[in-house]
Amino acid sequence: MSPEDGSSGRLDGRVAIVTGAGQTPGEEIGNGRATAILFARAGARVMLMDRDRDSAEATRAAIAEEAGEAIVAEGDVSVEADCRRVVSTAVEQFGRLDVVHNNVGIATGDGWAEWIEFEAWEQIMRVNAGGALLMAKAALPVMKEQQSGAITNVSSIASVVAGAETMRNPPLGYKSSKAAMNAITYALAGAYAPHGIRVNAILPGLINTPMGVDAAARAFGIDRDEYIRLRDETVPLKGGMGSAWDVANAALFLASDEARFITGVLLPVDGGQSARVG
Repeated sequence: MSPEDGSSGRLDGRVAIVTGAGQTPGEEIGNGRATAILFARAGARVMLMDRDRDSAEATRAAIAEEAGEAIVAEGDVSVEADCRRVVSTAVEQFGRLDVVHNNVGIATGDGWAEWIEFEAWEQIMRVNAGGALLMAKAALPVMKEQQSGAITNVSSIASVVAGAETMRNPPLGYKSSKAAMNAITYALAGAYAPHGIRVNAILPGLINTPMGVDAAARAFGIDRDEYIRLRDETVPLKGGMGSAWDVANAALFLASDEARFITGVLLPVDGGQSARVG
């Protein structure tokens, strides 16, 4: 758990849905869990959506330890009925919906163009980009009625830059899905700005999370400590990889009134890695 960070009160009275609020098993905290905890610290009531109920319950327990308010909704963002149900439940339980934070991302079965199975590519696209779209589709009528709301999509710098050679360039499906998520972000930001609804994306770089480190090291057959070293060396900013709390702090900013005049932005949180494009 991170120390107190000055987040208190920034989301008072708000209701937030965090998808992917559980996490892959690993040594560090994941982006979804860190964001959910930080939103609760800031005063939000949080709906924790995840396919893995037990993992989401662990997030709820962490929030409860700090006297925060959260409930769990088991669901799959690639299933439209689940997205509608979770949004409806949040409104029924809390009376409104102010923030949707789309954190779910997969890369199962991904690979290079020579050998990727098209079915795997389709599933990655459906979950990563399609899930963000389906959650927005469910939430936008509520936000339009309120004439306010914030949707934040967790994309990736993989959507806009090539990976470092030592890190094995992010494969095709994941890159495609995150680029599509960026396009969805721009489209929704423009279409719903007249209704007071802001839509932005966070583009994390190399972050020390269970999915980014533990699961990837296993998939590549690389020693975890060696994989961490390679990732740290790739980040320009002193200190190496970021943590899930860095992503969560960006999410809190974009969800809060401090970002009231910000929409249609793709915000890198990457220690300067994407700055190399220029």
